Amino acid sequence: MKSDVIIRKAHEDDRTFIFELSPYLAEVAQLDWHTESAVQKMQDDYISEMLAETSTPNTTLIAEVNSVPLGFIHVRTHKDDISGETCGTVPLLAVSPKSQGLGIGKLLMAFAEKWAKDLGCRLLQLEVFANNSKANAFYQNIGFKPEILRMTKTIE
Repeated sequence: MKSDVIIRKAHEDDRTFIFELSPYLAEVAQLDWHTESAVQKMQDDYISEMLAETSTPNTTLIAEVNSVPLGFIHVRTHKDDISGETCGTVPLLAVSPKSQGLGIGKLLMAFAEKWAKDLGCRLLQLEVFANNSKANAFYQNIGFKPEILRMTKTIE
């Protein structure tokens, strides 16, 4: 399967596919202290911001087989909070639920890592919702380590 996967730059026609994954991304966040509609709006707004034109180096990549999209990743540069150096960051990675477990996420992450390395970045960072245990396990399995954890409590 992995040998059939093509990784390519996203184009305008991919917006529909990317936004189709938004409800899934909102669901796996498991932020029960927010309403479902608030989490969904946040996710949709985040994707819109991700796809907007910017002067910051960035790219969105699509993984597909036989012209059928299976997942996407967005990678861009940002300034590291600790060292101040420019590093790569992955604000969003999504693989369609039916395509998970096939190595699509690992392929997309490898392309993101190469993109950042080609720009001279020493670090590749990402954020993941703390309750998304499946994603947390995936990222730790491919070498990411937790650095900062933001915690939230509902006060009533």
